[in-house]
Amino acid sequence: MAAISYDSEAILRDFSTRHSIQYPLLADIDSQIITEYGVLDATAKGFTKGMAHPGYFYVTPDNKVSEEFFETSYTDRYTGNNLILKLFPDLVEGSGRKVEAPHLGLALTQSDPLAIPGTRLTVSAEITLPPGTHVYAPGVSGYKPIQLILEPSPDIKLAEVRYPKPVTLYLPAIKESVPVFEGRFQIRQDVVVSSDRAFIKSIGDGKKVTLKGILKYQACDKTTCFLPQQVELSWDIQVGALDLERAPAAIQHK
Repeated sequence: MAAISYDSEAILRDFSTRHSIQYPLLADIDSQIITEYGVLDATAKGFTKGMAHPGYFYVTPDNKVSEEFFETSYTDRYTGNNLILKLFPDLVEGSGRKVEAPHLGLALTQSDPLAIPGTRLTVSAEITLPPGTHVYAPGVSGYKPIQLILEPSPDIKLAEVRYPKPVTLYLPAIKESVPVFEGRFQIRQDVVVSSDRAFIKSIGDGKKVTLKGILKYQACDKTTCFLPQQVELSWDIQVGALDLERAPAAIQHK
């Protein structure tokens, strides 16, 4: 991974030293690379003129851009952990906090326990169903699908819930095929910590934000559909203050 910025080498050296950054920071002073990749923020003015929309390119070992992850708002930023979860989800399976839930195993994970205003992170519910048991997938007709529902919060912006691809199950008793989930799977949702000025002022030296929600589902096996269930969920995000320190005046953008 490498970061590309319109900042000078001197600014990047100062920043990487202060934050102990180990990966390369590349200086694109004239925004030539930023422009060629189509991510120039044309709305940026003043000392921010020439900057890119914040984001990542995932480059494969054969030097091809496989994925792009970019935000339109300058204040919102993906984290490295968020992208690793998207690109390599198997790395984090089975490592979550367990929650009691009838008829299935449930664990909660999050890409980042720590954040700053504007951080985009992923919260996940990992479900493990016993052999021969299934839950219905969203889009099913006539049955109760599994649903992850997060509560709205002034401190958190919610993105769309991401469900895995379901499998088709044939029910011989009623001669019907339905979309279901079986075995182990994850339901994920991206959330963005607020970057509103009022929220930033409220942080102080740090602030814990609790994201709450519910998981609704109805589990069925080969002979029985159990009663519908609703389980309360929560994730704690420790939000730290923004680093507003700029580079020394002699090397700042003019």
